[in-house]
Amino acid sequence: MDFVVMYRLREGVDRARVGEVFPRHQAYYRAFHEAGGELIALGSFATADAVAGSMGIFATQEAAERFIADDPFVTEGLADARILDWNAVWLDGRPGA
Repeated sequence: MDFVVMYRLREGVDRARVGEVFPRHQAYYRAFHEAGGELIALGSFATADAVAGSMGIFATQEAAERFIADDPFVTEGLADARILDWNAVWLDGRPGA
């Protein structure tokens, strides 16, 4: 089982502010991954819906919780995050395929 973190921008958030914080968020997720933080993938949704948000996939719930705790998008009040258990079926040879 993997764990998905779903992000949703908070109502009324200034999109310019998201752009200002993004470089810190990007540096954070890269460092988290490089440190072995069990981050499998992440990204925003390609949709015109401004509040559709983004998601991240993590190997463990603990990793997802650690990530959220220090993510600048969350700590600076731009987004809310929630963790969902995900019963992934990987078709590229990963466990559970």
